[in-house]
Amino acid sequence: MSVPVSAAKMAEVQLKDVPVENEPKATSATSPTMEPVVKAGDPSPGFLTPNTKMPQASAMKRTETQQNGGDAFVNRDGTVAEAPRLKKIQFADQKQEFNKRPTKIGRRSLSRSISQSSTDSYGSAASYTDSSDDETSPRDKQQKNSKGSGDFCIKNIKQADFGRREIEIAEQEMPALMALRKRAQGEKPLAGAKVVGCTHITAQTAVLMETLSALGAQCRWAACNIYSTQNEVAAALAEGGFSVFAWKGESEDDFWWCIDRCVNLEGWQPNMILDDGGDLTHWVYKKYPNMFKKIKGIVEESVTGVHRLYQLSKAGKLCVPAMNVNDSVTKQKFDNLYCCRESILDGLKRTTDVMFGGKQVVVCGYGEVGKGCCAALKAMGSIVYVTEIDPICALQACMDGFRLVKLNEVIRQVDIVITCTGNKNVVVREYLDRMKNGCIVCNMGHSNTEIDVASLRTPELTWERVRSQVDHVIWPDGKRIVLLAEGRLLNLSCSTVPTFVLSITATTQALALIELYNAPEGRYKQDVYLLPKKMDEYVASLHLPTFDAHLTELSDEQAKYLGLNKNGPFKPNYYR
Repeated sequence: MSVPVSAAKMAEVQLKDVPVENEPKATSATSPTMEPVVKAGDPSPGFLTPNTKMPQASAMKRTETQQNGGDAFVNRDGTVAEAPRLKKIQFADQKQEFNKRPTKIGRRSLSRSISQSSTDSYGSAASYTDSSDDETSPRDKQQKNSKGSGDFCIKNIKQADFGRREIEIAEQEMPALMALRKRAQGEKPLAGAKVVGCTHITAQTAVLMETLSALGAQCRWAACNIYSTQNEVAAALAEGGFSVFAWKGESEDDFWWCIDRCVNLEGWQPNMILDDGGDLTHWVYKKYPNMFKKIKGIVEESVTGVHRLYQLSKAGKLCVPAMNVNDSVTKQKFDNLYCCRESILDGLKRTTDVMFGGKQVVVCGYGEVGKGCCAALKAMGSIVYVTEIDPICALQACMDGFRLVKLNEVIRQVDIVITCTGNKNVVVREYLDRMKNGCIVCNMGHSNTEIDVASLRTPELTWERVRSQVDHVIWPDGKRIVLLAEGRLLNLSCSTVPTFVLSITATTQALALIELYNAPEGRYKQDVYLLPKKMDEYVASLHLPTFDAHLTELSDEQAKYLGLNKNGPFKPNYYR
C-alpha cells in the first residue's frame, strides 16, 4: 500500500522542537538510525551525538500524521515508522527574566527622542558592557576608595580589581614607558610638578599617569571624550589614589563639570597641562585665566588642540610655552598611521559586523590617519575613494592606487563614509540626505565637528539606538543611515587601540612634560614648539629592544662624511 507524502506537514516542523526523553519510542519497524539517543544532562539532542547516524536527505519522507498524533517516515524498504514525539521548549522563565529589566533602560536603549540633545547619550545609562543597571549619575554618588579618599568621581569603585588587571596587561606592551619609569624614578625629574590632564582614560593612559607619578608628579585627570573612558580603569586609578573625574557616557554638562573639578580645587594649583583636543586649555583660559601665572607649559597631542594653540599664539593670547606633540615624528608616523590602520577595522566590525570585501568606501582626508585607514580597507578588498584638499597628499593617494574624487561625486553610491580631516562640516546634511540606504557614517578625527550631526536632529528624522554607540537615523521614506559614536572618534569610542603604538605617543608626552618643566627660564617663549628631534629618536630607540632590533653604528669617518654626530640626531628638525 502506498503512503502519500504531505508537503504541508513538512513545513510544519519547527526548529525549536526537540525530542523529549522518556517519550514512547518508535515502533518495531523504526530504523535504528532514526532513534534519538538522549541522555540525562546531555547539552544537545541525541540526534547530534557522534554515535548516531543521520539519515540522508533522500532516505526518508514525511507521511501524513498518524492516528496517535505522531508523524511517520517512510524507510528505504517501504515500511512506515513513527517518529518520536516532539515537544516545544517553554520560554516562560526567559520571558520573565527579560521583563525584570527596568523599562526605562529598554526605552533608552532602543529609541530616543528627537528633542534630546546630542550629548544626552545612552552611555550615561548602564553601559552595554557594564554589568550594572544602576542609572544613578556618578555625580550623585558618594564613593570612597579603600583608603577613605573621595577626591574622584567615577562609575563604580568596585571595578578597581578588574581595571588593575587591565593596566598590568597594558604595561607589558608599553616597554618605553616602563623603561623610562625605571631609569628616571631615582632622579624624580617631575618632583613638584602638578599635572592636570584631559585625555582618553584607558589602560594605556593609566600607565602614563602612574609613570608620571613615579617620576614625582601629582596628577588630576578628566576625559577628553565622553565615550572613550574605560570605567574599570578609572576605578583602578581612583583606588590607587589618583583624582580621576570621568565615566563612559558623560553628558555635555558632565564633561565640563569633570574638567572643572580637576582644575578647581582649593589649595591645589596646577603648573603643567597635558591636553588632548584643547578642551582643558580652553576651560582654564575661559574660567581661570590667572592660573596661567604659575603654569610652566602645555603639552598637546591632537590636531584639533594644536590648531587651537596656534590660533592663540597668532592672536597673542598664548601666555605660556606649548609643546606640539601631534606633529612630532613619533606621533605622526606611528600613532596616526599604524594605530588607525588597525583600529579602523576593529571599530567598524564591533559596531556593524560589516564585511569589507567589495564595499565602496570614501575616506575624507589622506593625512597619516587617512593613509592608515585606506591601507587597511584596501587590504580587506574594499573599493576605496579619497577626498583631499592638499595636492601633495592627493598625489600620494593617487600613487598608492586610490581614486581621488570630490565627495559629491560618489556620495550616492558608497557604502561607508569615514572622515579624518580635523576640519568641520566635511559631511553636511546635503550629503547625508543623498546617501544610500544603510550607508555607514563615522569619524576617525579627534574632533566631533567633521560630521554635521546637529542637522540630523530634526522632527522629520527618527533616531533609533540599535547598539551601544550605534544609531540608525531614519528618513520619512524609510531610508536609514548608520551613524557611529554620534560622529565622535570611532576607534576609542567603539573599540580599542593597539597598546604598543600608544606607548610611543605616551612616552613622547612624558618627555615633553619633563622638557618643559625642567627647562631654564627663557629657553621657551610664549609660543608653540615641536619636540626636539633628539627626543623623537630617543623614544623610538626605547621601543627597538622589543623586536630584538640592532642598530648599525656610524664609523667616525662615516659620521664626518655625513656631517652628523655618531649619536644623532640623524634627521634635521624640519624632517617630518
